Order: sequence, then structure tokens, then C-alpha cells
Amino acid sequence: MSLGQRVSSDHQLARLLQIGVVLEEVVEARAHSHLESLSPDERAALDDSIEDLLEHAVEESEDHRKRLEALVDEMDAETVSYDEIEVLVREHYAQNQPEDFDGLLYDQLCNEETAYKFYDDLIEAIEASDATYSIERERVLSTLREIRAEEEAGVEDVTRVMEERK
Repeated sequence: MSLGQRVSSDHQLARLLQIGVVLEEVVEARAHSHLESLSPDERAALDDSIEDLLEHAVEESEDHRKRLEALVDEMDAETVSYDEIEVLVREHYAQNQPEDFDGLLYDQLCNEETAYKFYDDLIEAIEASDATYSIERERVLSTLREIRAEEEAGVEDVTRVMEERK
């Protein structure tokens, strides 16, 4: 998802932050679903690093979602129904379940990279704008930069686990 423009209003910023919330919900749900979909035999065969990675993804996405929701709650902007945004995000990012551990890791890598790219684009769009928001710009940017850095670390973690499995 490329934003390709400036974030020029509170309404637009609130909507983009809401999209981030739903994106985190999707990442959280997919990581949780991957864990829950494993049979007892598959779970026993699961490498501890993969299980740790998925559990961390669930916790991190929940934290990111709460931080983004807090920003939206502070804004003096009309928001869009989360149901509307959720449909758009799920249509764009939902996939079928992976069939094996390598597919599971690849799916998790795609989730982390998608989130990283979203936050990177959002930061760039806010920085390119001279709009005044009802929430402190630097607070929003600081939060988004922290989340982006955590997503970048997630990409590196998944890549490391994938390389160790070769």
C-alpha cells in the first residue's frame, strides 16, 4: 500500500491510523491462527524459534494496535467505522493458510514487511505535509517511528529463523 500523497487533514490522518489498527488486527489474528491451526503432532515438531516468533508477533501487534488506537482517541476528527476499514484491509491482505512451516514463515515475513512498508509510507506522507493536526505531529511521528522500527526488527527476526532452517 503506497500512500503517494500528503496527509492533509485530521480526518485523513485518523483514517490512516485506523487502517494501521486493522492491519495490526490482521497480523495478530494470522499469527494466532497459525499457532491454533497446528495439530498436536505439528505443534510438537514446531521449532521453538518459530513458536516464539509467532507468540511475539501476537503480543507486538496487540501493543501496536493499542498505541494507534490511543492516538486516534486523542484526535478531534471524524473517524470511519472500523468495520468499513476492516473489510478493505482484509480484502487487500488476507491470504489462505500456509501449508507448512516454510509457508508459515514466509507468510509471517510478508505480514511484517507489509506493516513496515505501511508505517514507512505513512511517516513519509505526514512529513511531506504542512498540515496542522489536532494531535501533536511529533508525538504521532515518534509513535509511528517506534512501531516501524519494531516491524523492521520483526522482518529481521523472521529472516534469521528462515536462514537457520536452510
